[in-house]
Amino acid sequence: MNHLITILGPTATGKTMLAANLASLISGEIISADSRQIYRRMDIGTGKDLGDYVVDGKHIPYHLIDIADPGFRYNVFEFLNDFSDTFYKVAEAGNIPILCGGSGMYLDAVLRGYQMSNAPVNNELRKLLEELSHAELVSKLATYGPLHNISDISESERLIRAIEIADFQVKYKDLSLNLPDFTPINFGIFFERKIIRYRITERLEARINKGLVSEVEALIESGIKPENLIYYGLEYKFVTLFVTGQLSFESMFTQLNTAIHQFAKRQMTWYRRMEKNGVKIHWIDGSIDLADKLAVILSRINF
Repeated sequence: MNHLITILGPTATGKTMLAANLASLISGEIISADSRQIYRRMDIGTGKDLGDYVVDGKHIPYHLIDIADPGFRYNVFEFLNDFSDTFYKVAEAGNIPILCGGSGMYLDAVLRGYQMSNAPVNNELRKLLEELSHAELVSKLATYGPLHNISDISESERLIRAIEIADFQVKYKDLSLNLPDFTPINFGIFFERKIIRYRITERLEARINKGLVSEVEALIESGIKPENLIYYGLEYKFVTLFVTGQLSFESMFTQLNTAIHQFAKRQMTWYRRMEKNGVKIHWIDGSIDLADKLAVILSRINF
């Protein structure tokens, strides 16, 4: 049985630095569980912080970062497939996979073993669903079982796609994706609410000073449609609205800062739900020193 270490937590908690330093001590390789860091040229807004993967001059291997072009709508099925392929490669090399990120659905999909299929577009079904109200779509989706992702019900387009996937899974159960077998041990980083709020605002200011607005402008100038960037949410949504003249700079900053705070709260809600569903998470106080965090982890892993 292979092992998997997971480092998770809400945004702005220092997950990457901790995971990279851990990897340097145990011959680990990082598998990213960030739904936006997969995109090339979306660097500042997604907080790739690739410098964190260099520890004492040693380059820590990382995976599932910069694997798709902006505009592509990567989904959880593709993530599970890419995760599985990467996990086997890391394990076969004799190294320890370290899953690191904050995207709740990606983490949950791996740790609770979602069985999913890469459902094709069903135009006939879509025509029928487009006639239904939002409430009727929610009821329709609920007939397929518990929701893995509550964001599926936030808008009709997501609802229709979720129903399309669920319908395909029911009809073609034999095509479900099988994840690798592993023994997981999961660590979460947390801060007091007032501290995480400060860290989020400070980081946002740093990203803007680093060139976040210029990054978004360059993406649009390269041919990426503004609506495609808005789809990615948070930094790319609000900065795109500023760049296209729909928000002032002050409104952009205020609304984005608030949205990131709300996102961090939703992440914690997701992790708590994972725990209720049987995923054991060992929580580490983010305010302690890096060396102490590593000591906590090393004291709990015995492989």
